Amino acid sequence: MDAPSPARPSPWRILVVDDEPDLVEVVCGALRYEGWQTRGAEDGPSAVAIAAEWHPHAVVLDMMLPSLDGMQVLERIHATGPEIRVLFLTAKDAVEDRIAALAAGGDDYVTKPFSLAEVVVRLRGLLRRATPSGPERLVPPAHALVLGDLVLDEQAREVTRAGDTVDLSPTEFALLRLLMSHPRQVLSKAQILDAVWSYDFGGQAHVVELYISYLRKKIDAGRPAMIHTVRGAGYLIKVPQ
Repeated sequence: MDAPSPARPSPWRILVVDDEPDLVEVVCGALRYEGWQTRGAEDGPSAVAIAAEWHPHAVVLDMMLPSLDGMQVLERIHATGPEIRVLFLTAKDAVEDRIAALAAGGDDYVTKPFSLAEVVVRLRGLLRRATPSGPERLVPPAHALVLGDLVLDEQAREVTRAGDTVDLSPTEFALLRLLMSHPRQVLSKAQILDAVWSYDFGGQAHVVELYISYLRKKIDAGRPAMIHTVRGAGYLIKVPQ
């Protein structure tokens, strides 16, 4: 299960976590076909241990696991590797469950039953977003971005405002980086979905609204607002007047 495809070697390491061994093997096989390295785990503690030792770039993570559930596994993985991308697998398709997965720090999700092609496409989007050199239509510069008292350090993966550290999830960081790379420029939901999520998120543009609200709470809370909504057009960031 650990060997990558010899025909198309790749640095990407993907950890697949589910309590169904057959599902783990099938998903790992599909990812190895893409040339990615894979490892599998069938419970939360094993997933946390493998992630700490192997340092995967992304995790395909079932939300319902024995011992530790997916949310607890995500929290422990991100405690040591906050940059790790997480694609949740969930049998729940209610809006509140999907929002909970994203709010917990997950980058994306697919609902069971799912197609292997969909998992591959969504993971490819997460991996593309994980590298600054990935092909994006809106490419932020690979150095610190400064906008007023807001500073985003690309290399250190740190954000500060007025000298205070702002803790962001990987997706929040990517969204802020996109906005700061285009100050005073209105970005539509479609542009944001393409650049941050690398696809149209199944037409569920409300995910943009959700993450904009997260950013506002962390960036603008108790301070002059920098992130603005342009009704019917999109969002922009600018230095307060």
